[in-house]
Amino acid sequence: MAKMHVRKGDKVRILAGKDKGKEGEILRSLPQSQRVVVEGCNMMKKAQRPTQQNQQGGITTMEAPLHVSNVMLVCPHCKEATRLAKKRVDGKRVRVCKKCGKDID
Repeated sequence: MAKMHVRKGDKVRILAGKDKGKEGEILRSLPQSQRVVVEGCNMMKKAQRPTQQNQQGGITTMEAPLHVSNVMLVCPHCKEATRLAKKRVDGKRVRVCKKCGKDID
């Protein structure tokens, strides 16, 4: 399984593309294709045909996946986009902010 520097629930900043500079939470993580779905970013329109759950059908907007290299984690302590370091604390691997040095997990 491929490893990624961010995971579901993390707050990230978009680095490239039409939504550059926006921030949002990761809703889904797709490690096989190295992509993430970010809340409110990379919106696309999709035609939905009527179903039992959606009687109306029509055109809906939804988030499309972004490549993981185009997002950067926002540290919850210093509120800045930052790279990560990994450190062992009590036998567990913990992600650490490179800017402020505090634990993220």
